[in-house]
Amino acid sequence: MTTTQEFWLAGRRASGEAEFEVRHPHDGSLVAKVSVPTDAQVEEAVAAAAAAVPVFAATPAHQRAAALDHVAKRLAERTEEIARLITAENGKPIKWARGEVGRAVSVFRWAAEEARRTNGETMRLDTDPGGTGRYAIVRRFPRGAVLGIAPFNFPLNLVAHKVAPAIAVGAPIILKPAPATPVSALVLGEILAETDLPAGSWSVLPVENAKMPALVQDKRLPVISFTGSDKVGYQIMDSVPRKHVTLELGGNAAAVVLADWSSEADLDWAAGRIALFANYQGGQSCISVQRVIADASVYDRLVEKVVAKVRAQVTGDPSDEATDVGPLVDENAARRVESWVEDAVAKGAKVLTGGSRDGAAYAPTVLAELPADAILATAEVFGPVLSLHRVEGTEEAFAAVNDSAFGLQAGVFTHDVQTAFRAHRELEVGGVVIGDAPSYRADQMPYGGVKDSGVGREGVRYAMDDFTFEKVLVLTGLDL
Repeated sequence: MTTTQEFWLAGRRASGEAEFEVRHPHDGSLVAKVSVPTDAQVEEAVAAAAAAVPVFAATPAHQRAAALDHVAKRLAERTEEIARLITAENGKPIKWARGEVGRAVSVFRWAAEEARRTNGETMRLDTDPGGTGRYAIVRRFPRGAVLGIAPFNFPLNLVAHKVAPAIAVGAPIILKPAPATPVSALVLGEILAETDLPAGSWSVLPVENAKMPALVQDKRLPVISFTGSDKVGYQIMDSVPRKHVTLELGGNAAAVVLADWSSEADLDWAAGRIALFANYQGGQSCISVQRVIADASVYDRLVEKVVAKVRAQVTGDPSDEATDVGPLVDENAARRVESWVEDAVAKGAKVLTGGSRDGAAYAPTVLAELPADAILATAEVFGPVLSLHRVEGTEEAFAAVNDSAFGLQAGVFTHDVQTAFRAHRELEVGGVVIGDAPSYRADQMPYGGVKDSGVGREGVRYAMDDFTFEKVLVLTGLDL
């Protein structure tokens, strides 16, 4: 018999009147039953967060840093347990789940370090006569309580990217995990409960999506950090124009292979990285490789290698150590990917490998000759599907990258440092990775996009900036 998991209301365990089931995407087995907070309990959590704003902001840095250090330590100690929970609720292969826990450990470690060294700045004001005897101290203070809305694809690490920066700056946070994958966030709550953070400084509420608009509109939560689809993200932003909203949304990331990346070793590396990172989370990553844009001089050789390496990806049970590609989050997601591939084929695309569905699993798929009017040509597939495109030269390649409503990250395979700087200057994306796929992310660097890929940045220090504002203190009558 499965015990119903409680949620975390203002730092303490609580149960609601209803519950829902979390099932394994691979075999449909029951992972957990999760209690749902009532409207009254949600109100209690919001009121507690609002009341905690001045208390939490006033906590000393060492207290917040110690709590963050504790979380990092406990996550590391419980890596295998939590990784298996991630695999069970999300379906990602166990080796990738372990990597996700490791990244979350780093996020909390970075947050602890930033909490200790965030000092603000000082400036003398006597640079003009009117400022004689004046000196300014500029510090950052929390904007208020944060509503963090997390997605299913990284159920621990993307939760960490909201919770850790909020704790680091002393901003209370109410976390809403994705309904499909709340278990990892609830386990994080267990660890947070072991710290001495103030009451009301954090809650983990697995509320139904239908209840999200009320939380979004609540004036006591002036900061919203959302990761998810561009449609939902911009609906949130448009609905609360006076709130501070950060959005980490979708993409259709491109990997560009230029003419100078032409040796067999070069193309083997590029093909391997493309195949791996088009499929590594079942393609359910905002920076999974979706488009491969290759110079005509290397295109044919690259295609052969990419197809071979995609076929070599091991699919199956995500708990198997050998599995590279597991199922999508549910069968509906796989059916949507299937329909998009069928649309592309009907319009003239050629399937070089893959193109089949088995329940919630979709085979790693490579398409060529993708027509511009196919859904896959413009939308984010969020599945293990990539398309190959032939171009003539760097200018055409970069234009193809920019011919998208999205702009999250791009990978450029080149040895030319001038081309690398040109890519950094010209590509309409939030990040450019040279010599590798666009799927690389270090959790301390700024991460986010342009155009329909969102606004604001994640990455611990950059999220801390988003959650805070500058306040100036001017001292007068000083003998400088």
